[in-house]
Amino acid sequence: MFKTIEGNFDNPDVNNLLKKHFIELKAASPEGSAHVLDIEGLKDTSIKFWSLWDDNNLIGCGALKILEKNHGEFKSIRLHDNFRKKGNGIKLIDHLIEEAKKLNITQISLETGAGEFFKPARKLFDLYEFKPCKPFAHYKDDINSIYLTKLLSNK
Repeated sequence: MFKTIEGNFDNPDVNNLLKKHFIELKAASPEGSAHVLDIEGLKDTSIKFWSLWDDNNLIGCGALKILEKNHGEFKSIRLHDNFRKKGNGIKLIDHLIEEAKKLNITQISLETGAGEFFKPARKLFDLYEFKPCKPFAHYKDDINSIYLTKLLSNK
């Protein structure tokens, strides 16, 4: 049974997945181009974080950072290796979009890497029709980053 849990950073499975995410993204991003948040960064009050589960098995996690009243940013979207290439990225993004709508977010933006490592993430965001945009919030132009945004419908 598919379920979500908000903010359970202390769960060992969630903690390990986030640590792996942090290490891999730092390794895949050139110096100065890594924008991944560590666990303490994800605990910021402007961020809501969820883990997704299939019974007791961690599928993945993702976060929504509130940038402005109606503008949010996806952060730390990561699937456990055992749940990749099985449509679970769609479940994760669907959940994050539904949570954003509950918070009256009408625009979602994100930053992802331009390198080969980030190609699966970019492919997933293409499915949701995220469009290229200028750097937003604190981001700056960076050839190693791709900035995407999407307006959410009220449906």
